[in-house]
Amino acid sequence: MRFDNVVIRNAQVFNGCDEELADVDVLVSGHLISQIGANIETPDGAFEIDAEGHTLIPGLIDAHWHGVFAEATIAQLALTGEGYWNLLAAKAQNNALSRGFTTVRDVAGPMFDIARATDEGLIDGPRVFASGPALSITAGHQDFRITRDVPQPIGQLHSFETNNMFYITDGVPDVLKRVRENLMQGATHIKLMAGGGVTSAYDPIHTIQFTDEEFQAAVEATEAWGTYVTTHAINDEAVRHSVENGARSVEHGHMATRETLQMMKDEDVWLSMQPFLADEDAPALNDFQKQKYQSVTDGTDFVYRTAKELGLKIAFGTDTLFSADLAERQGAVLAKMERWFTPYETLKMATCDNAELLKMSGELTPYPLGPLGVIEEGAYADLILVNGNPLENLQLISDPKANFGVIMKDGVIYKYDMK
Repeated sequence: MRFDNVVIRNAQVFNGCDEELADVDVLVSGHLISQIGANIETPDGAFEIDAEGHTLIPGLIDAHWHGVFAEATIAQLALTGEGYWNLLAAKAQNNALSRGFTTVRDVAGPMFDIARATDEGLIDGPRVFASGPALSITAGHQDFRITRDVPQPIGQLHSFETNNMFYITDGVPDVLKRVRENLMQGATHIKLMAGGGVTSAYDPIHTIQFTDEEFQAAVEATEAWGTYVTTHAINDEAVRHSVENGARSVEHGHMATRETLQMMKDEDVWLSMQPFLADEDAPALNDFQKQKYQSVTDGTDFVYRTAKELGLKIAFGTDTLFSADLAERQGAVLAKMERWFTPYETLKMATCDNAELLKMSGELTPYPLGPLGVIEEGAYADLILVNGNPLENLQLISDPKANFGVIMKDGVIYKYDMK
């Protein structure tokens, strides 16, 4: 539902950044929040919502999302192409919006068309900050070819590459070309696979991927466009290698030491980690992958506690892969963060803080009209009405179907079920 004006009254308002709730009215006009204050006069023809008993919070942001991979099975991806992947992604995006996630930072995958279709109103889903295909070395974390595909003639692209699933890049010229091609297609940031990963077939966790020269070339080309490089880096050496070579954000970092986390703090590098724990929210894995996953989950508690103590910039993301059932738990993964953070800290991370991370895209942002992740005048009208107070009971976020009375994105009401 879209109205020229929407007035929300009687809610307690969490602005995304400050812990204290405000007892104010909020007026939405078009795409933006136009006025916040007491006893706002209702414009003629406005839709008015009485939100007594509800808390108004900003739309949630998932800073580590894969729209193509979230719900699709490996078999679906392996046996089809980009056209079918777009249909899978459109469904996953719509489901994410129904859970109150109004913005996602997509950090690997063929999401440029999905982002454009969303912005043009062809499909319903969160706003997308897309990296496009991640860059991987041969045998690296995003090399999902099978061994009979190699040796591959130099200069010949695999079908996964021509379908924008990933780019295999070896050597500085190749890295520069693929970075610039992603920027050409609309990337808001660039993703490098800088170390070993769980779901990949060939690279043990301990590996470091990309040489210094390759890494620095990617950073130079990316920063020339006014944006930043983020990296997949789990093991401590890969995290340090990323920071030393100019990455501004590190995805995962589950095996980082205190010394490396302090380096990240000193260099003002974001930690975009996920609350992975043994036997919880894991995708289907073979024995080799399960062993790697165990080494990841062993470090989760230490890294979160140490990063919080040191005062790192910490982003929230889910990194859901290959399972509609796991994707359905997107809000529950956010609620799981209360093991390490207060409800206020958690909600701030998924709104105000994640929005700060998105600002590193600079002038490449697809959404220049106003701030995201906050409730303030002039901000995008991405809003959720929660039945109850999630700053007292964070678990309300884990069941959006039952507890979200209104989900609004860009001033459009996608759910209205006030109780």
